[in-house]
Amino acid sequence: MDLLLKKTKELEMQIDEYLDMIVKGALTFRTSIRHYLNGQLDRFSDDRHNIDEIESKGDSLRRAIETKLYLETLIPEFRGDVLGLLESADKVLNMMADTLAQFDVEMPKILEELKPLYIELTDASTFAVEAMVTAIRSYFTELNKVRDNINKAMYYEKETDKISEKIKRTVFQTSIDLCFKIHMRYFAYHIELIADEAEDVCDRLSIATIKRHL
Repeated sequence: MDLLLKKTKELEMQIDEYLDMIVKGALTFRTSIRHYLNGQLDRFSDDRHNIDEIESKGDSLRRAIETKLYLETLIPEFRGDVLGLLESADKVLNMMADTLAQFDVEMPKILEELKPLYIELTDASTFAVEAMVTAIRSYFTELNKVRDNINKAMYYEKETDKISEKIKRTVFQTSIDLCFKIHMRYFAYHIELIADEAEDVCDRLSIATIKRHL
């Protein structure tokens, strides 16, 4: 991060570490949904605890970054944008942890024929998160690459819309009880929301990038 944070090495390392945690959260989420769908509930439980730890460490690190930015008056002209990006990115990590918690508590029954679509949905949603993180890194290092990485995140977000709609249409064409239909739709919706949240971060990032160019 030698562009915006060239004089603040410690802050650079902390932001890098924080973004790494979001990526780890996305990887854990992706693996955990596979474990759940494959009936590997012990491994799913381990994943659930791992993402909770990642979320907790991420919250602590984000607060440390915020304190440093305020107390040491670092990058004052862009501080508000950086804080806003970190806080909105934190919502993505929290949403992944919360969704796994919902799976753990409610234990939804997913039709066997729909499991590949849930995996596709999870992949697309977490790919959007990873592209979001890359876009944020670009904001600090290579501003000219922010737009390309945002476009990748937007692409995957649109893919989640398509896959989620396919799941919902398939579910409501089956003859199973309505309560099971609603339950499967609910969990598809929440996986899809992770990509929507990543898109919101990218919208904020687009504005922050424009301000850097001014």
